[in-house]
Amino acid sequence: MSEEDDGGSLYVLTAVLLTPTQFPGIMGDDFPEACALLGVRPVADGYGLVLGQDEGGARWTVVVDDVSLVATAIASWDCGMEYDLSPEERTIVVSLAGWPLELTVSAPGIPEPHDPEQGADGTGRVPLAPPSADAWGPVQRRMGADQIAREWADWSERVATDGGAAAAAHPGLARALKEAAGYADEPPPPGRVRSSFASENARTLRADGPGWSLVGRTDGAAFVLLDEEPGEVLAVPRDADPERPDVPELPDLLATLDRVATRPA
Repeated sequence: MSEEDDGGSLYVLTAVLLTPTQFPGIMGDDFPEACALLGVRPVADGYGLVLGQDEGGARWTVVVDDVSLVATAIASWDCGMEYDLSPEERTIVVSLAGWPLELTVSAPGIPEPHDPEQGADGTGRVPLAPPSADAWGPVQRRMGADQIAREWADWSERVATDGGAAAAAHPGLARALKEAAGYADEPPPPGRVRSSFASENARTLRADGPGWSLVGRTDGAAFVLLDEEPGEVLAVPRDADPERPDVPELPDLLATLDRVATRPA
């Protein structure tokens, strides 16, 4: 439990990082877009988001600039260890009504989670809420790509031998690959392309653009999801299409993305 900047108690339920290299895909295609959702500046060090309830059960998201504290708490919880996440008042950037993410947990002994009245946080904004999952769109597309990155081994095994060839003719796939390759000439906003450790000799890449998301590994395959193809996962062919010389071969594309990607410090 921590103290909010207005002196009230916050029962902490979870926390997430909002940095150029790590942020919830549900919040945007890149780091600045995710920050804009919360109305905070996209500073280089990023933020930690602390999600909890007040004594009346209302949902609150506390944005703090002590990223190390939040990262330590998350790492401890992931290891099954207890950690009392209590940000100091001086580290609080803003307290926002609502949660930007869907949570299935709640604090015991207080009323069920609910949004405080609009304007309760002093911003006049409607309380934060996770996007609807009822219809396919950019949020679901990004979440799908994030899921593939987490379950890479399973997805790689699912790819049929001719899966890439079948997807090669899709105009949306060609467009996405061409736009991704264009990031080499026009660097994208921070977090639009991210590179993370996969193995000693490989990196996992996540890239997003208008209407598409890509996830791949520098030592293997890549997949693309499109707004125009609800629920479909397109395998990227490794070889270049002679009819589309403007679309690079997959190994070259992944190497290009890795060079322009935002990486953890």
